[in-house]
Amino acid sequence: MLESSTPALVDLDGYRNITDLLTRRAALAPDHVAFEVPVDGGGQWRPVTTREFLAEVEALAKGFMAVGVEADDAVAILGPTRYEWAVADLAAWFAGAVVVPIYDSSSPEQVRAIVADADVVLGVGGSSEHAGILRSAFALTDTGAHGAWSMDPSDVGSIADLSARAPEVGAEALERRRARAGHESPATIVYTSGTTGEPKGAILTHRNFLGQVLNIAAAYREIVHEGGNTVIFLPLAHVLARGLQLICLAGGMRIAHLSDPSTVVTTLSTLRPTFLVVVPRVLQKISAAAGAKASARGLSRVWDAAVRTARAWADRQERVDAGGTVPRNVGLGIRHAFFDRLFFARLRGVMGGRVDYILSGGAFLDPELSLFFRGMGVPVIEGYGLTETTAPLTGNLPGRTRSGTVGLPLPGSTVRISADGEVLAGGVGVFSGYRNPAHDADAFVDGFFRTGDLGHLDDAGRLVLGGRLKDVIVTSHGKTIAPAHWENSVEASPLVSHAVVVGESRPYLSALLVLDAQACDAWAKTRGAVLDTGSELVEIDDAPLRAELQSIIDRANAVVSRAEQIKRFAMVFADPDDRTLITPTMKLKRRVAIDKASDAVAALYR
Repeated sequence: MLESSTPALVDLDGYRNITDLLTRRAALAPDHVAFEVPVDGGGQWRPVTTREFLAEVEALAKGFMAVGVEADDAVAILGPTRYEWAVADLAAWFAGAVVVPIYDSSSPEQVRAIVADADVVLGVGGSSEHAGILRSAFALTDTGAHGAWSMDPSDVGSIADLSARAPEVGAEALERRRARAGHESPATIVYTSGTTGEPKGAILTHRNFLGQVLNIAAAYREIVHEGGNTVIFLPLAHVLARGLQLICLAGGMRIAHLSDPSTVVTTLSTLRPTFLVVVPRVLQKISAAAGAKASARGLSRVWDAAVRTARAWADRQERVDAGGTVPRNVGLGIRHAFFDRLFFARLRGVMGGRVDYILSGGAFLDPELSLFFRGMGVPVIEGYGLTETTAPLTGNLPGRTRSGTVGLPLPGSTVRISADGEVLAGGVGVFSGYRNPAHDADAFVDGFFRTGDLGHLDDAGRLVLGGRLKDVIVTSHGKTIAPAHWENSVEASPLVSHAVVVGESRPYLSALLVLDAQACDAWAKTRGAVLDTGSELVEIDDAPLRAELQSIIDRANAVVSRAEQIKRFAMVFADPDDRTLITPTMKLKRRVAIDKASDAVAALYR
């Protein structure tokens, strides 16, 4: 199968632009709790109704207009994930502006480049420090005519001060501005994190967001509903988190924000969400932590049996979902019930005890990890998308999940596989182009966006990914290698953050393993050792750790062809906050890593 499509479920003609999602929800259920906002960092949360949220959005939108923001002006938001981010985002749209999100981890140089390219007229910072970064960028680029404002009300020059100017703008003037944008109007300019090249400003329209939000909400009614709630801790500068926020807002699902992901576990027990969106690394850490705890209690073998049971249980469920006939297995049922009482129920409790589904995206999810979570009672819905597709392009659906795939095209979307195996995207969420037209030259073919990812469609039309097209390696023997399968196998280990296969024009393949410092340190302590992490991206020499990783390498080599197997590897550590090396969405910039670790890579071929 070379093409798969899913028809749209929702007619967009009844919606003018994104702001209609909020105004309609407020008219339908004004007193429904839309957000939970932390109070003074003391673990308490206050409810915010849809009516209250709308009032805050309208007041800030009037404040934007009062200081001079015009229709189609660019407004930048630089800050961590928090409630005020959501207010500023919607307020900018109410004022007719185009939102430019910036990761709070961005360097000053990156901020300057973005505000200059987007011609930003006003900035909103998550704190006085973020506002200061914006002011400096404005001063150096002759942008930001209307200043930079902080989300913290105690700061001088805060968005609260802007909202206080709301009486200067009438309701009719705000409504005219709110209704001005149409389907094809730019809603946001999102700068890609650039794993393989310079960041590009993708222009996403109101149609892109409306199409995705309404169709995804219709497809996932079992997950998005008024009785549900979620915790968003992914960066709101990422299109996935913003899309999720709009879906929940339109569907009446309560939202809480966390700016510090390290507090997620303690917060889950308080907020008890029904749905979470995570990257696969989070699931790896949950599973690894549970396994380590079992090991500390002398239950390693019991835990391993529990994991096997969960996977077997989930595999049976997937076969039933696919319409297969699965014979009864009494023994499996007994084992599953036993391990549920011993392990699985406690794990669900750690996540709050109410999580019905987890959505995983942003990176490869090990099928065995997906099966484990489903088997222990929390199904993982894996999806796939890019900034340029306005978040998800494909997704598994409740009751129609197949581990190892990223699902069917979502309603209103089409996936096509090119002759060389590249995934091509079409549909309601696909953007029309970058801010710089020069970046569009190789971005489209026959009206479809070139994702740069390799993949194929199974017999049911589900997408199976196979790595990045630009990561393909040609050895000196003329062998063409797509390294993703091997890399994904190794990255399933909690000890490895990133695996990078090298070997372009070389006689054999080697690998650069960027290790997880926290996991490796915990591993060393269980053996009464202290691990020397050495210098960044400089090869470390630790014989016990190398032996442990060699067993992981051997298992990965066993699942690929001889030509794809790795002969040698180097172990390095890296700073996870280094934005020249790691993107804000925790992807490794391969070319930068190989360049920075050039000595370690060169040693692999001596």
